[in-house]
Amino acid sequence: MTAATRIESRLAELGVTLPDAPAPAANYVPYVVTGNLVHVSGQISQKDGAMLKGRLGETMAVEQGAEAAKCCAISLLAQLRAACGGDIERLVRVVKLTGFVNSTADFTDQPKVINGASDFLVAALGDRGRHARSAVSAASLPFGVAVEIEAIFEIA
Repeated sequence: MTAATRIESRLAELGVTLPDAPAPAANYVPYVVTGNLVHVSGQISQKDGAMLKGRLGETMAVEQGAEAAKCCAISLLAQLRAACGGDIERLVRVVKLTGFVNSTADFTDQPKVINGASDFLVAALGDRGRHARSAVSAASLPFGVAVEIEAIFEIA
């Protein structure tokens, strides 16, 4: 069984089918491949074509924010697959996530929100999904979404 089959099979076990990679919303590219690294632009929280909007500490609970972060991670993997010409088996590991959480000034559970992405990547990819990470607050995010996450992946 190839690594791609293992990744796709594991995603299916988790009830996830990768969507087509979302198109950029402005004048930038969705990813840049340099050497053996893929830098994926920030992916906003969306599911089934609808943006997941809200503000943590105001209109959204931590659990909802974590689900929004998981949706960002799914989009990150879709972008990675596109960057690899459809061959996601080229993934060596997730190197780094930077997560932005639309939250109030007194909200301090950004790490719990971004855990939605981190936990999903480890569940889907095993040790290859373990990564360095930042989880920061933002006063607002594009389109009023709850979460935006960018990533760096190592590929073969």
